[in-house]
Amino acid sequence: MSEYICPHCGKPTYDDESLLCLYCGENLKRSIGFMGKIKYPTPRIIIVIAVIAVLLSFILLMSC
Repeated sequence: MSEYICPHCGKPTYDDESLLCLYCGENLKRSIGFMGKIKYPTPRIIIVIAVIAVLLSFILLMSC
């Protein structure tokens, strides 16, 4: 476990996965990284996947 100091209140946070400070609730301004993007997808990614799925199903329906 590593210690991360909150830029707002200055108190240490020992949770490696926390994005918010446990004491003041402010953003710790950490990068999410690749696994975080998979774990917490943005709505844009969900919309793109849905559009691709609809297009593929339409193409499959028209080819039969």
